[in-house]
Amino acid sequence: MKKAIVVGSGAGGATIAKELQGRFEVTVLERGRAFRPLTWSMRLLEGLKKSGLLFDEREIQAAFPALRIWKTEEMVLVAGRGLGGTTTLCTGNALRMDADLRALGIDLDEEFEELQREIPISTAHQRRWRPITRRLFDVCQDMGLNPQPTPKMGHYEQCAHCGRCVLGCPHGVKWDSRQFLRIAADRGARLVTGCRVEAVQIEEGWATGVWSRKGGLRRFYPADLVVLAAGGLATPVILQQSGIACEPHLFVDPVLCVATRLEGCQQQAEVPMPFVVQQERYILSPYFDYLSYLFNRSWRPPAGGILSLMIKLADDNRGSVSRSGMRKVLSAQDRGRLANGVQMCTEILERWGADRKSIFLGTVNAGHPGGMLPLTAAEAEHLHPGRLPENLYLADPTLFPHSLGNPPILTIVALAKRVSNVCARRLGD
Repeated sequence: MKKAIVVGSGAGGATIAKELQGRFEVTVLERGRAFRPLTWSMRLLEGLKKSGLLFDEREIQAAFPALRIWKTEEMVLVAGRGLGGTTTLCTGNALRMDADLRALGIDLDEEFEELQREIPISTAHQRRWRPITRRLFDVCQDMGLNPQPTPKMGHYEQCAHCGRCVLGCPHGVKWDSRQFLRIAADRGARLVTGCRVEAVQIEEGWATGVWSRKGGLRRFYPADLVVLAAGGLATPVILQQSGIACEPHLFVDPVLCVATRLEGCQQQAEVPMPFVVQQERYILSPYFDYLSYLFNRSWRPPAGGILSLMIKLADDNRGSVSRSGMRKVLSAQDRGRLANGVQMCTEILERWGADRKSIFLGTVNAGHPGGMLPLTAAEAEHLHPGRLPENLYLADPTLFPHSLGNPPILTIVALAKRVSNVCARRLGD
């Protein structure tokens, strides 16, 4: 049986492994290790905050190695590193966001229909919203903003409403890609953790395998098929180190939270992003921002006394990442859209009853990187950028033509399903 190497175990990599194992002998190489949620209590986190010892967001990696953090001059970037990738740290949102792909001629209807059968998706959490969330929803309705309950992946009828989705669901309610990895492993796939892929070896225009490093040992994994799904920051670096140029089109979906003091609201214990308001090039959603709470000096009230709205921006595709570092700044248009979002959030909070003087902003952070080897209409049939060897594919947001400004996981999984079908058809036995 032919060998397939899949780099990364997040939404794209786990999907590829599940779909291809049996048609290929699949090995998944993951840089991180087994995922464990952050179990520290809110009381302990509040104690650390009060101690003054938390002054750099990167400190949290010592206690929570599954969360990786980079900093630029303007924002903090976050990603998951471990089995399940960033899916273990997301808020479980199941939004279909494939308009840009459809515009290229890529129809993923069949894949999304399959996912509806494979992953529990519902808005069951709505039945247990706290009064503060219901009131925010009503305010947005009264403003004509058409808020929509967010469909979630998992068994949310069992949700304990602990608010810790982004720290790793402690109750096993939220779906993450480890469930696909388990299926792949049960079918015979091999999972290797703690393994950093450095480059794809290419000989006479053909990918013969990948070079990786685990601990102090460097190893070559031969393959008939290589699929890179290491994420929008790691995949471009692997490509560049393999001699394949990328485009300076990095997007990251910046997030900025607008908050006010509200004693006893307990938003930190609510389901994150319970509903979404779609605007042009950004969305709004209730969201308690742990990074801002722990590290931003403006977030002085206790966790239970903060009410916050998220702005998630579809940023301009201007930026790059390489082995030597990252270059990403907000464009003038990005800043303008964020300012519009801040104004709208402020109006929502004021209509809710907040005093404008009590409103404060969070730290700009981001966690949806991609776009550095975007698909074109000419590549719609095979989902294969022309500069890649015939047996090297991608299955992560590196392929997205534009920032979604929305939760991307469901769309990544659907795209990875299509990529796996193309790989099996073109390169399978």
